[in-house]
Formats: sequence, structure tokens, C-alpha cells
Amino acid sequence: MKLNIKFLLGCLLFAALCEPALAKLNVVATTADLASIAKAIGDERIDLTVLAKPTEDPHFVDAKPSLILKLNRADVVVEGGAELEIGWLPRLLDEARNTKLAASAAGHVLCSQGVALKEIPSTLDRSKGDIHAAGNPHHIVDPVNAKIVARNITEAFCALDEKSAAAYRANLQKFTEALDAKLVEWQKKLEPFKGQQVVAYHNSWLYFGDRFGLNIDLFLEPKPGVPPTPRHLAEVILKMKQDKVHVILVDPYLDRRTAETVAAKTDATVVDVAQFPGGVKGTEGGYIALMDYLVNSVAKALASTK
Repeated sequence: MKLNIKFLLGCLLFAALCEPALAKLNVVATTADLASIAKAIGDERIDLTVLAKPTEDPHFVDAKPSLILKLNRADVVVEGGAELEIGWLPRLLDEARNTKLAASAAGHVLCSQGVALKEIPSTLDRSKGDIHAAGNPHHIVDPVNAKIVARNITEAFCALDEKSAAAYRANLQKFTEALDAKLVEWQKKLEPFKGQQVVAYHNSWLYFGDRFGLNIDLFLEPKPGVPPTPRHLAEVILKMKQDKVHVILVDPYLDRRTAETVAAKTDATVVDVAQFPGGVKGTEGGYIALMDYLVNSVAKALASTK
């Protein structure tokens, strides 16, 4: 009898040692903001890779062979959508030859789905600059849209990993509740500046401005994606002086020196901002840390001009 018990225990131990670890979803996100939200939902149940650096222009990412390999091995690709990555992601997906990530597959998460996109052009006219047929793609800096993105990611994870669906949905609820609480705080912080105008280098802050009541509709670029010209900058400087505008937002991949030149002539403050966690110092902690930085930095700059 003792021998049989020992034999049974030995078999159970062998089976436990041989049992494979629970497979994680291999998730590839195009940008760091999407990766941060995916991590909040997937937690330890996913392995996560980000394709673009947080300091890179998301429109122009180098399609390296190493990125193709990452997509080839992925179970899920999470993209911002609205043509944000149209200049590089379709080519990578074609070369990766991964049917799990096909446009209609469960493993392809289009995060703009369900978002009320702004600035959808009635006609496509490339003379107007780098415009997108689906609308302005920089939608995730509105926390309300970030909640939609989180739901899209959650639904995909649940479909692909049904046994963990309850955990994914619990993480979604936790993320959403944290975001709702912070949104109240952020709106209160920027409430005193409602209606004020802010200059941006590129038209990537529309959703942020609309959510918090700021007019971010004057740009250093004469058209989206078109480098500033002396004539256009002179017009911007004149309007800033007339309207008493004293804050300029600049992303890390844009020419800060141009913003500094305009600021020097208008007594303005240049605020370093980023769309993605890790894009500027103090935003490395994820999406909520990024939004904390943005709200606090913009509020501080606006308060200093009063």
C-alpha cells in the first residue's frame, strides 16, 4: 500500500512538473498609449510589445524587419486607427503574413471603433496638408475616448482568451473607475481656463482641447504636416499678440527651436507635451500619469500668463 501511495504521489508530481504554463496572449501595440491601456486590461496575462517609441511621430515609424518578426509571432495587434499608422503598419502586416492579425480577425483591434472622430473631411484634398479620410486620429488624449479604447481591447482579449474573460472585465472596471475619478480632478484643474486659446505646433490636441474647454486651433504648421514658413509664423505671432495667447504646445518629435522663436516674440511659454507615456519626463507611469502631466503642465502655463 505504501508503495502504491508513493507511486501515485510520484505520478502527480511528474504531471505537475510537465504541465505547461498557462499561455499568455502575445500582444503588439503600435504606440505606448495603447500599450499602457492594454497592460491595464491584460496585466500578467499578456506579453506586450510596442512598435513605436514614445518620442516618435506615430505617422512615420521606420518599418524595420524586427517589427515584422514581432507581428508574425503576435496573437493580437492593437492599433489606434483613423489612419494614424497608415504610412507604415499595413506594410508591416502584409510582410508579417499572420492571419491572426487580418483586418477582420479577432486579433486585430481597431481602437478608433466607436469613437466620435472629429474633422472628417467632406472631400480629400491633399493641397490642405496631411489630412485623414477617417478624421483626426489623435483621439486618445481625451480620457472619455480612452475608456472606449479600453473596452475595445477588453472585448478582443475576452474573445481570444475566454477562460480569463472575468479577469479582463474586472480590470476594465478598475481602469474605468480610476479614469472617471481622475477626469473629475482634471476638469476641475482646467476649469478656470475654459475658453482660453492655446497654440500647438501640429493639430494633434483637438480632442484634449475640446474635452477641457480650451481652443487649440492655431498652429505653427501652416497645414498639417507642412513645415512652418516665415510668412505663416509672422501671421501666428501677430494673432498671438492680438488675442493675448501665451502658451505653445510642442511634441518631442517636432522642432522646439521654432516654438522658442515664436515664444520669444510673444512672451509665451513653450510646454513640452507628448501623446504617449514616456514621451516626456514624468509620464513613464502609463496613461493616467501622462494625462496628469498634460493637465498639470498646461494649467501651470496658463496660470502663469494671467
